[in-house]
Amino acid sequence: MKRKQAISVAFAITLLLSMTLGTQISVCAEESLSLLSMPEEYINYTITRVDGYVWAKIDGTYPIHYAGTDEVLPMVYPTPPNTTNIHVWLNDVEQSWSNYTEVLHHTGIGDWEMILSALEPVNDFFVLRIHYEHPVQVINGSRMFLYDLNIAPYLSASANKSLARFTIFMDVNFTDLSVNTVSVGDERLKPIDYSETDGNPKEIKVTMFSEFGKPLLDDLLFSFKTADSEATVDSGDSFWFFVLATVSVLAVADLAAFLILRRTIRKIATSQSTA
Repeated sequence: MKRKQAISVAFAITLLLSMTLGTQISVCAEESLSLLSMPEEYINYTITRVDGYVWAKIDGTYPIHYAGTDEVLPMVYPTPPNTTNIHVWLNDVEQSWSNYTEVLHHTGIGDWEMILSALEPVNDFFVLRIHYEHPVQVINGSRMFLYDLNIAPYLSASANKSLARFTIFMDVNFTDLSVNTVSVGDERLKPIDYSETDGNPKEIKVTMFSEFGKPLLDDLLFSFKTADSEATVDSGDSFWFFVLATVSVLAVADLAAFLILRRTIRKIATSQSTA
């Protein structure tokens, strides 16, 4: 059984809710899947530069209907590599969270770590908001970021449709934009429709429609390249770029000092020979 399937048990919020305060939930998956529904979710990305590097800043809003009776629901949520500035709010009240180290979450562009948060208190309707930031990965020469869409646990015969609305603010100069869904199993790409609006920054909009009993869409993957004028050295090379730049500056400074010193010595020698 694949890891993504193995941990998709019991309740789900964004990714899943699989335990209650460390106690395994006893209800079966078929019963629990109908306890939560999310007719719409809203995910905003801002792609921008931070200290010269391309970062993604994400704000997700998840209005959720809950048919259960528990007041505490644990949530695990996947986070891309080097994610920082994580915040979780339940009805505008910030929740605590911790790193969930029991298992990695497999995506179409690599294995991700997860966070765990116990949402409290929940009622029949609540709004979950999550903010996080991460550097945009560079894979095979392109910048890529992915949203893990795991909507199946929110769909049932009584709540059979859901829309995921994405707005991406591209606050960088970019080329070769590609928007696809990517399957976790074979990492196969399928183009998906999107709209692009002019402006500063440009806005990319995508709507993903999911329906109970029909094949569901895979995760959403954005790929693009930054313009040459904005080319920077990425993560692993940044240290050596700094070293080379520093050495070059020092070498130029030393050469200038040497030339000035040699010119001064020549002037002194000339004045002494003519005295």
